[in-house]
Amino acid sequence: MYDAGKIITGIVVFLLLVTSPVWYNLASGHSGDVPELELPAGETVCVAETSFMRAAHMNLLNQWRDEVVRNENRIYVSEDGREFNMSLTNTCLDCHSDKTKFCDRCHDYTMVDPYCWDCHIVPGGTN
Repeated sequence: MYDAGKIITGIVVFLLLVTSPVWYNLASGHSGDVPELELPAGETVCVAETSFMRAAHMNLLNQWRDEVVRNENRIYVSEDGREFNMSLTNTCLDCHSDKTKFCDRCHDYTMVDPYCWDCHIVPGGTN
């Protein structure tokens, strides 16, 4: 193998480029500015526990969509017995009305492009 040096150099350069975000975060001392979201003023609890909402709110919203559209069920009963209207705009956005401050911060951080706004109107009237 006369090109072994070139191949190994190419592999090393490739690995350095692919892992450069990891090296950058290690050198900077943090893994990025993780958004800290809080409940709006005057609110003490959400539809579910904060840890669940951070990890699986998309599953809850998909479940709500399926229940409303397919089964015509519009009432969600939380684990603690509270009842909520299964509605992104009438339940979630009543408390979290600033999409850019609440939704977009985490979705931008995780590089997720949710399709909620394909059907729902953004608060304030702009997408």
